[in-house]
Amino acid sequence: MSSKKNKTSFVCSNCGYISPKWLGKCPDCAQWDSFTEELQNKSNTGYKKFLEKARPLSLSSVVSGNETRIKTSIEEFDRVLGGGIVYGSLVLIGGDPGIGKSTLMLQAASSLTALGKKVLYVSGEESASQIKLRSERLESSGGILVLPETSLEIVIALALEEKPDVLIIDSVQTLFSEEIGSAPGSLSQVREAAVKFMEFSKKQGIPTFLVGHVTKEGTIAGPRVLEHMVDTVLYFEGDPGKFYRILRAVKNRFGSTNEIGLFEMKERGLFGISNPSSAFLSERPVNVPGSAVTATMEGTRPILIEIQGLVSNSGFGGPPRRTVVGIDQNRLALIIAVMEKKVGLHFSDHDVFVNVVGGVRVSEPASDLAVAASIASSFFDSPVQGEMIVLGEIGLTGEIRGVTNQEKRIIEAEKMGFKKFILPESSTIKGDFKGVEIITASNLSKAMDLIFQ
Repeated sequence: MSSKKNKTSFVCSNCGYISPKWLGKCPDCAQWDSFTEELQNKSNTGYKKFLEKARPLSLSSVVSGNETRIKTSIEEFDRVLGGGIVYGSLVLIGGDPGIGKSTLMLQAASSLTALGKKVLYVSGEESASQIKLRSERLESSGGILVLPETSLEIVIALALEEKPDVLIIDSVQTLFSEEIGSAPGSLSQVREAAVKFMEFSKKQGIPTFLVGHVTKEGTIAGPRVLEHMVDTVLYFEGDPGKFYRILRAVKNRFGSTNEIGLFEMKERGLFGISNPSSAFLSERPVNVPGSAVTATMEGTRPILIEIQGLVSNSGFGGPPRRTVVGIDQNRLALIIAVMEKKVGLHFSDHDVFVNVVGGVRVSEPASDLAVAASIASSFFDSPVQGEMIVLGEIGLTGEIRGVTNQEKRIIEAEKMGFKKFILPESSTIKGDFKGVEIITASNLSKAMDLIFQ
């Protein structure tokens, strides 16, 4: 009679690579000292015993569920979620330590409780008295059910007993399952917790929020596997030393991706900013070289942002520096190459710095022309007109390509007092914009002439 032996393996806590022995460096992600020993419990009893638990259904026989969303009354939060919380959804909220994730979750729980919803707030990092002190500072509702607990089995059992309308886990890295032989926060523990909560939220129809910490690389601490398992992934961004916080949706099965919500951190918590364009342009210098304004689409909402460029002589020898904040560095290299080839500006002996003001990260190419305008403005030491919006994608041959949602962008800019627009020649504007001047350009050279005429 042979005894059943538990097999151990070593798992990389950064990428999940599995090795039969300990390695100093992960061969998959090149991370040093990231392997931890974990038990691998495998069953060879076959799958037939599971057939009674689940059977396939005809899609035509499936009855649609209730699609009504739960509103939190926090407008920016609801916007990023796609209009509210979906029943049975599993939402992951990531961010740097101290950025305000717990504050946002406690405020959301307070708003839901005030609307008559039952909220269970599970904290593995704070005691009940600590949560009470923070809730008093935030003037939160006292009706929130608080559970300071780190045992996954206890949390699931109590959630099944209490049957809350919303479950909040702060944070998922602090939970541990007694069935897993590794430490809390390890890949196996976090994966097990995500699987259990996904099963719980889907079967019970209870929306569940998982709070996760972010590493210095900007990913959810430990495994990225969480992002593939949940329905929605939200990232809370911002400089802890500044007031603005940005909640960004990078995955959403029930709404638009790349939607953002803007918050301001105050003494009594986070307050939504309904007009981000006004906030981002509040300190914009007027008629100063090196500044250009563009209108970017963040999900379904147009937002005006300022892009600043600085060009200075490379006085230290070596290759010139290309430093960016808020846009892709490869995109900047492309724009500079086109400006050198098609406009005749040479930056081989100049450092170029580009910054998107306000901590916004711009990924759509519609901001290319504004980046080029800010760089050229600093190079020429000539300001872009204060009431001008610059829009367009720059191609490798120097052409200016069209952008989407032009009407929405123009309407938003007009509300903020902008009267002049430089757009691609292929633009087809629908609507009557009598109060603004729209000028089109087919290529980068013509656009530069129009901007600095």
